[in-house]
Amino acid sequence: MRCIRKKMTLLYTATYRYKRALQTMAAGVFLIYMTLVLYQNVYGYDGSDGGGADPDRAIVADNLQDLQSFGAMMLGGGGGAGGGGVPPGVPVDPSIDASVVISKRDNSAPYGRADNSANELVRADTNKLVTGPGEDPRRRTLDGHRIPPPPAVTGTPKPPTTELDDLLISVKTTKSYHDTRLEMIIKTWYQLAKEQTWFFTDTEDPHYQQLTNNHMVNTNCSQGHFRKALCCKMGKEFEFFLDSAKKWWCHFDDDNYVNVPRLVRMLDDYNPTQDWYLGKPSISSPLEIFLDSTKTSTEVNKKVTFWFATGGAGFCVSRALALKMMPIAASGKFVAIGDKIRFPDDVTMGFLIEHILKVPLTVIDAFHSHLEPMEFIRPETFHDQVSFSYARMRNEWNVVKVDGGFDLKTDPKRIYSLHCYLYPFFSICPKSIRRR
Repeated sequence: MRCIRKKMTLLYTATYRYKRALQTMAAGVFLIYMTLVLYQNVYGYDGSDGGGADPDRAIVADNLQDLQSFGAMMLGGGGGAGGGGVPPGVPVDPSIDASVVISKRDNSAPYGRADNSANELVRADTNKLVTGPGEDPRRRTLDGHRIPPPPAVTGTPKPPTTELDDLLISVKTTKSYHDTRLEMIIKTWYQLAKEQTWFFTDTEDPHYQQLTNNHMVNTNCSQGHFRKALCCKMGKEFEFFLDSAKKWWCHFDDDNYVNVPRLVRMLDDYNPTQDWYLGKPSISSPLEIFLDSTKTSTEVNKKVTFWFATGGAGFCVSRALALKMMPIAASGKFVAIGDKIRFPDDVTMGFLIEHILKVPLTVIDAFHSHLEPMEFIRPETFHDQVSFSYARMRNEWNVVKVDGGFDLKTDPKRIYSLHCYLYPFFSICPKSIRRR
């Protein structure tokens, strides 16, 4: 009898332990399942702006009741009638699919309900959630607040920041202008970009070589303002830039005033790893030229049309574009192209970039040459301009109108006055301006 009682005790203990183990496992499964359901209810369902019943929420409510009864039964707390998992009075739709409650969060197109069935699932368009007639596809929390959609992600990276040291500024000049134009540049805007500015001339000049800290480049090109000499210097400027590690090449003439800080800000809007040809044309329509009619030419009597940025206003070329130009313009080939079309340096540059490489000119209105009336540039916009110029035409000076600074006799070209208007802290500026 004692032996039988001992065996019954062991059997009861094993049964009890087995039951408790099953209850513990069921409780764990229940908690995990409830967590998934609540998570999907909060983050995985579409809300509704209307005041009517939300069919998705009704489904979730039904399943929550099912899960609560199932958990209560497994934990030993009893359930509804007949030990079932549904409390009395709660309707059960046997056609409810569990995939409506817990869906896989993948990159496939979302699913929605067909208009002709409350339960049939159809694949929605990848750009639109289908949630039923009149429903708002935006998600909501349990208390009805909308959850905003995640921000859109684009594949366009932010262009790299352009700084002053990313520029190589080349200025084309000649011996006869060293003591006039060059001296004026060195006293004004050159002081804002000493390390980035280089002067390309046609002779040795120890005096200005010292003033520019050896930034004078003798191109050994012919002196004068004719086509071959101009293309020769432009080709040297271009090859000098290729040998540098700079991101941008900006060319100007020796009759330009360059607003250096504005130039840097302008270039910061463009990516030097892309093809950019920035400048301003001096003509109102594209240039039309006819190429040489030679027996060996493949373009006999061909008319070509293109824009070009006038060198008198300045232009800029990105490193990416310059590398594309290198095979056809470096090592003296730029001069050969100029000889072929018989046009000066800035036109040759436009022919090479726009016609041969098919890179369009991007017009920047902030560049200005002496071919446009300087007096129309309003002083309140001086800080927004990249370049200015001057010229004497019909015994009158085409110059900017700027008050203060220097009188017309001392500064007929108005470059010193313009510089002191923009940067009055310079020592060359009158004390009356520096005190402002």
